[in-house]
Amino acid sequence: MLDTSSHPVITPSPSTTPSSSAGVPSRPVPTATGAIRTLGKNPATAPIVLHPGDAIPASRRVLYIVLLGALTALGPFTIDLYLPAFPVLEADFQTTAAAIQLTLTGTMIGFALGQLIVGPLSDKVGRRLPLLSVTALHVAASIFAAFAPTLGTLSIARVLMGAGAAAGGVVAAAIIRDLFGGRRLVVMLSRMAMVSGVAPVLAPLAGSALLLVMNWRGIFVVLAVYGAVMLVSAIIFIPETLPAARRGGPGATTVWQRYGSVFRDRVFIGVLVIGAMAFSGLFSYLSASSFLFQVTYGFNPQQYGVLFAVNSVGVVVGVQVASRLAARFGPQWVLAVSTAVLVLAGGAIVLTDQLGLGLWGTVIPLFFFMTACGFTFPCAQVLALDRHGKAAGTAQSIIGAANFGVAGIISPLVGLLATGSGITATTMASVMVGCAVIGVIALWTLVRPRTVERLAP
Repeated sequence: MLDTSSHPVITPSPSTTPSSSAGVPSRPVPTATGAIRTLGKNPATAPIVLHPGDAIPASRRVLYIVLLGALTALGPFTIDLYLPAFPVLEADFQTTAAAIQLTLTGTMIGFALGQLIVGPLSDKVGRRLPLLSVTALHVAASIFAAFAPTLGTLSIARVLMGAGAAAGGVVAAAIIRDLFGGRRLVVMLSRMAMVSGVAPVLAPLAGSALLLVMNWRGIFVVLAVYGAVMLVSAIIFIPETLPAARRGGPGATTVWQRYGSVFRDRVFIGVLVIGAMAFSGLFSYLSASSFLFQVTYGFNPQQYGVLFAVNSVGVVVGVQVASRLAARFGPQWVLAVSTAVLVLAGGAIVLTDQLGLGLWGTVIPLFFFMTACGFTFPCAQVLALDRHGKAAGTAQSIIGAANFGVAGIISPLVGLLATGSGITATTMASVMVGCAVIGVIALWTLVRPRTVERLAP
């Protein structure tokens, strides 16, 4: 089992390290600070290990990236897999598009509440127990949704599904922060995001394909099976990365103290607003796109799935490129560019729609908007978590709750703006632009890129 002590392994000097007999490995000798002073047979040539994860073999890192990425992807799959079925749900329940959009809002509210509970709890009792418990809730809620007799029952099930999927994202990010820091944290988060980023690409395609062989209820059975596989995998392969000795300490002994330490950080508040606004812009697109492209532009579910997947590729590409740029220039400067692109791309959608340029006038700037979201999300996350390693679970829970909670409130505005006239590219993009502008203001008034220190190695 990996030793996840919070203290680094440092290279000792010969005068301070007891010698070992020939052929006999030396034992770790705690120092006054608690750091381990030896590693392997020859402490004098031992590598410097600043974070526990630096000592993990490459094969084990790959395993963690895949599993934690797949756990994080449970959230996007829970949201995106049933998007192609929105018009079918509207017909089956004989209701309005706005009412169906509220099931998505309920999912995001569940995400927000779940992360607010799971994050601080994982800082207090460890990572495994909350992860396993809440993932089991997701499995049960998915089965509940599959047999929902009414739209109201389905909405309740979706809230529980959102709460159940919350553990994957918040605990996975906290586990990565337990093990890594500095620039290595950027790399590991981006690689995990590459795995989880496959979800927005595959989910609508899979959802469209599933609708060819089953009704919308079958989609929730598939989600229950996915959650069950993740639950078993976590039980077998994911260790506890937060030892009892690190579950507390001065200034972080209670939930309220951890919240206080995070909310007193001006930069954290700034990236919290930026992330929430980018996420709200993205979810304004998610909630409107099924109706916009299938009803307004006449796409069938399979064509919609392909278009959605292509746009999601932009997010994946943005995440991967952002990790390299953030390590070189600093995440705050990547945000300076990406938030500006969000405003320009959203504004371009409104302009081209008003000029009557049709489908291509919408999808081209929309792709750039999605790509800018991919640049924005990991950089905001790194700036938040790197500054709050001792309260990583709490910090990540606040990020997730803000993202999903604010998006759950803002994204239905698209439906409200479209009342009586139907959803158009302009109504969708107007909300996206408003969110992006708030993000730009938060960057330059709260984060203030010039005042942010460079990431440690």
